[in-house]
Amino acid sequence: MASVVAVDLGGTKLSAAVVDDTGAVSCRTKVPAATGNMRASVEQIAQVVEQVVRISQKEVRGVGLIVPGISFAVTGEAWAPNLWGHANVPLRAELEQMLDIPITIESDRAGYVTGESWLGVARGCNDVVFVAVGTGIGAGIISGGRLIRGAHDISGAVGWFALNPERRDIYREVGCWEAEAAGPALARRIGARSAEEAVAKARAGDGAAKKAVEDAALYLGMGIANIVSILNPEMIVLGGGLMQAADLFLDPIRRSVAQRAQPVAAKQVRIEVTELGEDAGLLGAARLALGDSATG
Repeated sequence: MASVVAVDLGGTKLSAAVVDDTGAVSCRTKVPAATGNMRASVEQIAQVVEQVVRISQKEVRGVGLIVPGISFAVTGEAWAPNLWGHANVPLRAELEQMLDIPITIESDRAGYVTGESWLGVARGCNDVVFVAVGTGIGAGIISGGRLIRGAHDISGAVGWFALNPERRDIYREVGCWEAEAAGPALARRIGARSAEEAVAKARAGDGAAKKAVEDAALYLGMGIANIVSILNPEMIVLGGGLMQAADLFLDPIRRSVAQRAQPVAAKQVRIEVTELGEDAGLLGAARLALGDSATG
């Protein structure tokens, strides 16, 4: 069996595992992500890769890495402002120099949709969109069986959807949809410290928190309706931190899409919650590195 090391690099944590071409996971690890500069991240990734390979005692054919930002396929550079600021960094070249092994790098949203379509709720779908709703909002897109990257590898930056004619200052920083519907937006609506606190208050019956959830769900439904109308996918998969409270959001989103999306597409699309959870990115990273050899 062919095996690779899959690495899911987030803003706060780094997960890694050895994954074979059936999707079997071994030698899993998770550590706080190194912060400060690209060199610290590269050294940490290399150390973790070497560690899981040594412990697993498996021969690996490459490394699949997903990053929270943009990965530029031609240059191997990455843009991840939450990790290294707003400059592009030569991530692939630095890692290949340290590891002497092929490195496949993609955005985290590409990893999510790839993992879910390989072994998750969207298994077998040729047209699927993974909408990740956490501290931000992004979409991984597979259309006609192909991962969509866009002309400059920025496809899926849906947090910038313009859903409100008002031009608020925060829209210039993170985009309208993200500012109105991501986790921080939910917390901000009621002055909570976190989205988790806002969700807990809503579950406890707090009126302001319930209204905040309703408002966020309305915006989520509007944005997803637009995705359905544009791409006509078989399935929308919802994931990310805020979807841990999917029981509060799923039905309102489905109703909103039914009301707002192109009506034929709206009747045909399925809107589901991630089946793989946190493993969607890790398995997606592995699948991208394995290429056509994956058999799951």
